[in-house]
Amino acid sequence: MTEQTNIHSASQMQAQPPLLEVKALKKYFPIQRGFFKRVVGHVKAVDGVDFYVNEGETLGLVGESGCGKTTTGRCILKAIAPSSGEVWFQDPQIGRINVAELEHEQLIQVRRNMRMIFQDPYASLNPRMTLLEIVGAPLRAMNIAQGKELEDRVAEMLRRVGLRPEYMRRYPHAFSGGQRQRIGLARALAPNPKFLVCDEPVSALDVSVQAQILNLLQELQEEMGLTYLFVAHDLSVVAHISERVAVMYVGKMVEMATTHELFMAPKHPYTEALMSAIPRPDPTPREKRILLTGEVANPANPPSGCYFHPRCRYVKDICKTEEPAFEEISPGHFVKCHRAAELNLSGVRNLA
Repeated sequence: MTEQTNIHSASQMQAQPPLLEVKALKKYFPIQRGFFKRVVGHVKAVDGVDFYVNEGETLGLVGESGCGKTTTGRCILKAIAPSSGEVWFQDPQIGRINVAELEHEQLIQVRRNMRMIFQDPYASLNPRMTLLEIVGAPLRAMNIAQGKELEDRVAEMLRRVGLRPEYMRRYPHAFSGGQRQRIGLARALAPNPKFLVCDEPVSALDVSVQAQILNLLQELQEEMGLTYLFVAHDLSVVAHISERVAVMYVGKMVEMATTHELFMAPKHPYTEALMSAIPRPDPTPREKRILLTGEVANPANPPSGCYFHPRCRYVKDICKTEEPAFEEISPGHFVKCHRAAELNLSGVRNLA
C-alpha cells in the first residue's frame, strides 16, 4: 500500500470523520551485528498499515502471532515511536491531531483520551501497589484528581467494573485473573477516555470469565460512549464484539470489512484460511479445513510481490512480482489481493 491510498468510500467521506485514522503506519526494528552494533537490516513489524475507526464502534484486529497487531496498537498510542506514518486522532479537547508527531507534554494530554488494556492481567499490575495507587496513577500523572477526590474517583471506577470499593487498599496478589483484568480496565477508564486499544484482553482468561469481561466491555462502551480497537486471535470473540474486522499478515493489512461481510464472504485467501480454522460445535460434515503450506514470511526478509504468495493456493505470476494495492472492491470492503474480484472464497455462516 502506498501513502496515497485512500481507505474511505465516498459515503464515509461525506459522513462524520473517523475518531482515529491511521495512514501508512510503519515500525521497523533495526537488526544489529558485530561489536560496533552495525545495522545490517530491519524487521518490518508494521509495514504501511492504513485503517480507520469510527466513533462508538469496535474494530477487531486479527492475524497470526507476530503479524504486528500489538505493535500497531502501541504505535497508535506512541507507547513506541513509529518509524513513519500518521496517526490522526479526534481529541475532544484539542481537536484533530497527529499523535505520531507529538512530544512528551502533548502526549500526556492526548493520552487522557487514548488508553490501553494489556493482555496479561498478572504482568500489567505492579505487585507493590494497592488498587488505589494503580487505578489512581493516571489521575495523579495527569493532574486530574488528588486526595479525597482521587479516592472517590477510584471507588467509582471499581464499582463500574464490578469490584467493591473497599478493595482499593488491597494488593494485586489477592485477586484472580478475571478480577485483575477488571482492575486493568478500571485503570484505563479512570481518566474517562474516548478510545481504548484492547490488546487481547481476554486471551489469558478462562472461557467463562472471558464472557464476563466481554459483556462488561460492551456495557461500558454503551454507558461511556467508548471506541475500541480490539486485538485478538479468537475469531469467535471478534465476531461477537466487533462491528468491523481488519486482518493483518506479516505487518500489512490484507482485508477490512464489516464483520458480517468478512465472515460470510472473505475476499483474501489468508482470511479464508483463518475462517476455516475456527472450531465449530457442529458434528455434521463441513468443508475440509484449509491447511496453509510453507512458513510465515520473514518480516526481516519478506518475499517479493504479495507477502502471502508462497502459501497461497490461488497464486499467479503477477502475485510473485507485483505487490497488490489495498483497494475498495465493494462499499466499505478493502482487500489487498490481485485476484479479489474473481475469487469465490468460503466463509463462516454461523458465526457472523
